[in-house]
Amino acid sequence: MLGDKARGGEPVGGDSSGGDSGAGKSGGGNSSADWDAFDPAAYSALNYATLRADDAQLLSRAAEFFAAADIAEDAHGLDVGPGSNLYPALTLLPFCRSVTMWEYSTSNAAWLRAQVQSYDPMWDAYWAVLARNPAHARIRDPRAALAERAAVAQGSLFAMPRRLWDVGTMFFVAESMTTRFTEFEAAVGRFVDALRPGAPFAAAFVENSEGYDVGSRRFPAVRVGVEEVRAVLADRTAALTVDRVGLVDVPWREGYTGMVFATGRAGAGACDSASACARQSGSSRA
Repeated sequence: MLGDKARGGEPVGGDSSGGDSGAGKSGGGNSSADWDAFDPAAYSALNYATLRADDAQLLSRAAEFFAAADIAEDAHGLDVGPGSNLYPALTLLPFCRSVTMWEYSTSNAAWLRAQVQSYDPMWDAYWAVLARNPAHARIRDPRAALAERAAVAQGSLFAMPRRLWDVGTMFFVAESMTTRFTEFEAAVGRFVDALRPGAPFAAAFVENSEGYDVGSRRFPAVRVGVEEVRAVLADRTAALTVDRVGLVDVPWREGYTGMVFATGRAGAGACDSASACARQSGSSRA
């Protein structure tokens, strides 16, 4: 699946604002990893060359959620920390006029730009799952649509603008960039804060990850489950659902127990019902 399933997204990088300036020395923090040394080609080949049943489940659920979310036709989407995983951006494609793929790692950003122009055949299996949804099925040429609508923005997750995007995804990122729960929590917060109040989002997390290897390099992760994910999202969101996606296939690596999938609307208190959230998400951009 993802980077670690960091799979798809871990490298979002950079020191968090106000974070521990000694993270690189003490080890385990986000800044202790060399994200520019991440090998996206090796990672995608290892984790995405064959579509797994659990990834297919996440694809279907995310597509169904967004299809029911009453997203405005001119919406601007955000995919945080894609790493070497295209499927969150493909999930957003029929619902957005533009999709910003926000990526920290230099190597990943270069890989993403090439893939956006014409992605590898292995992603066709992922699109086939998405195309079961009528919104995706209406796109006759997903490669052309991605090339037209998606753009890669390189920068730290912790430096993203606030309240700018209308819909968002973050798959296997916040838990796959650090061993520190405080940095995990901060990363989730910055993702939600980047969305306009009422904006729908889908996020996925590797459950109980112990870290992951890409080639000869080890990358960090923090152990989280349903309760931890719910706790960090509850006060920041509305209409929140969080549940566990158990192992379906043989694990793609050791050191994790499943995945956690969350959907909701950004900005607790911004709207008092799902319908109010939908109306607010479709209003004019600030």
